[in-house]
Amino acid sequence: MHQALIEIAGGRGPAYLGDKDSTVRRLAVSACVALLCQPEVRAGLAERAGQDPDERVRAEAIEALGGHAEGWAPVWQQRDDRSAIVREAVATAFGELRRSEAVPWLIAATGDADLAVAEAAVAALGALEDRQALPLLLALSERARPQVRRRSLVALTAFDDPAAQLALQKALDDRNPMVREVAEAALGRGGKTSCC
Repeated sequence: MHQALIEIAGGRGPAYLGDKDSTVRRLAVSACVALLCQPEVRAGLAERAGQDPDERVRAEAIEALGGHAEGWAPVWQQRDDRSAIVREAVATAFGELRRSEAVPWLIAATGDADLAVAEAAVAALGALEDRQALPLLLALSERARPQVRRRSLVALTAFDDPAAQLALQKALDDRNPMVREVAEAALGRGGKTSCC
């Protein structure tokens, strides 16, 4: 493995995407981020995203693909992966790719049983700033689990809408201190956010 690490650090990351050791494959994926402009590198990452037996390798490949416009198709293909770690990566990548086609999936993913997936979906909806997500974000800011309420408030700051401002005002009285902190920061009332 030591030799593989040296070679990956030397720019040979793509050569190790198929290594038998999942740690080496994860490092190779990380090294490929700087090479996303190369179609063969994107193809190698797409293969890891869809076929790697290790969920962490799949997730890292998806997040890497989210950094390039051509990564849309392979990320989209993995949106229903059985692994919550992978679905979280898909949501994060959709936020980076900023394609409105992802909005319906992201809206559904806000109800994922896995909290990290739901949070990532909410954050991505904020990044996309798509108005069809606004009613859901407003509802989540009042009725979701505290972590999702907090993320929803951050997402609402992307919308120039009176309803978003009202939701932030209401959140000043939220029962959860971290939710209140986000509302205070968003409204410029002091405090700092630690959620993002």
